[in-house]
Amino acid sequence: MIVLKTARELNIMREAGRISAGALRVAGMAVEPGVTTGEIDKLAYDYIISQGAKPNFLHYHGYPATACISINDEVIHGIPSKSRVIREGDIVSIDLGACFEGYNGDNAATFACGDVSDEAKRLMDATRESLYEGIRMAIHGNRIGDISNAIQQYVETRGYSVVRDFVGHGVGASLHEAPEVPNFGKPGRGTRLVAGMTLAIEPMINVGTPNVKQLSDGWTIKTADGKLSAHFEHSIAITPEGPVILTLPD
Repeated sequence: MIVLKTARELNIMREAGRISAGALRVAGMAVEPGVTTGEIDKLAYDYIISQGAKPNFLHYHGYPATACISINDEVIHGIPSKSRVIREGDIVSIDLGACFEGYNGDNAATFACGDVSDEAKRLMDATRESLYEGIRMAIHGNRIGDISNAIQQYVETRGYSVVRDFVGHGVGASLHEAPEVPNFGKPGRGTRLVAGMTLAIEPMINVGTPNVKQLSDGWTIKTADGKLSAHFEHSIAITPEGPVILTLPD
């Protein structure tokens, strides 16, 4: 069931989104050679707690950390560790969120560690822009497929592939709500968008095959061919005036 949000609920979600975005910014600024993913996770945790919120990924279905931190060919759900060291040239995807007064924010971005390859830069740029292409189609009266197709077309015309095993989703009082928001599909198909809907749009884009595999830790998802992947995400609200990004920092 899709839950439409009231004006009051949207205001709370703006605050949850602001905190989520602030935590992502703090985490991203810490991406440097020699830093561990565990250290970045602790920074994100401390920031969210300092804002009077709770990390919504922590213990979610048993997940053991505040953030998912995925490096290079890891697509999503990488588990932070005190022993996992980030190195020059890595690209680091960080996905996290905050729960504030019972409502959730959810956002992600991929960060460059120092000087990265041209291939990595192009992938990150295309993935980031595909997110905004999708958001531009998140208009009252459109359908989910319009978002999905905009992302897919932008990515595939640039020679990249869209992960199909994982998709975006509704967000609100629950971290994952209906409807699903695939990053591929046909325009004019799927659930109609109406004011009050809140969505987490999150393209996961690979250099090579769209196929992925799960590691033995039960969480980490990697590309099947070992090539790079990038991930960007915003939580948004559908309004009569157009899409509003909820996960914006101060």
